[in-house]
Amino acid sequence: MLYSDLAIQCCLTLKMVFHLPLRATEGFVDSLLKMLDLPLKSPDYSLLSVRQKNLALELPRINSDEPMHLVVDSTGLKLYGEGEWKVRTHGKSKRRTWLKLHLGINEKSHGIEACILTGDNVHDNEVLPNIVDQVNDKIAQITGDGAYDSHESYVVALNAGAKPCFPPRVNARRHKATDEAWRLRNHAVSHMYYKGLADWKKENNYHRRSLAEVMMFRYKQLLGANVMARNIKRQAREVGIKCIILNKMTALGMPSYAVS
Repeated sequence: MLYSDLAIQCCLTLKMVFHLPLRATEGFVDSLLKMLDLPLKSPDYSLLSVRQKNLALELPRINSDEPMHLVVDSTGLKLYGEGEWKVRTHGKSKRRTWLKLHLGINEKSHGIEACILTGDNVHDNEVLPNIVDQVNDKIAQITGDGAYDSHESYVVALNAGAKPCFPPRVNARRHKATDEAWRLRNHAVSHMYYKGLADWKKENNYHRRSLAEVMMFRYKQLLGANVMARNIKRQAREVGIKCIILNKMTALGMPSYAVS
């Protein structure tokens, strides 16, 4: 039996939502098809594993005519494998046990606009060009923490037609170069020294960066902080499907709080 990419993605979505292994996913889907009285059979667990590697995924987005405020950040995801007992008894292995998930969040819609999975040795500002490339709409401002405080990050933001908003490091110094990227960073450094970092954050709406932290929390609480796949391509698809799930949940509605 042939299965479309949509059918495979649907099965893997159920797997991620209910935290199921592949064998249990096959049985779960078979049970659903039986309850619906459909003459269909679930894809085999091995087929799900093979097809996961080459799935073409697309993040559902809420389109807007207004330029967005893009908030970027990263978090660590643990590779599924070594347990606490093994590490305590035999020590940790030399192979990499952590991956980094880089997200670009739309400040207004709270949706994920870009997601990239890398090794734990990749710096945040190295991934920023790829995050911006994934965004389809116009960007008004790009906000990130001090890890993005580099000349390259400023250049990426300016090339995208956006305002860069990256807090200078504590030991930041003005640069002698006079190009636009260095000029903006020098202005941020001067602002921090003369008026303080808190004033700079308030003027640049930096507090909205906390939305990235909120998204990381939602990701780990709802879908787990582990990556179960063993191959980097499957791991990237696993993370991509989880981001699609979060975007669909966000599109259904966000909580609103009445201010008394």
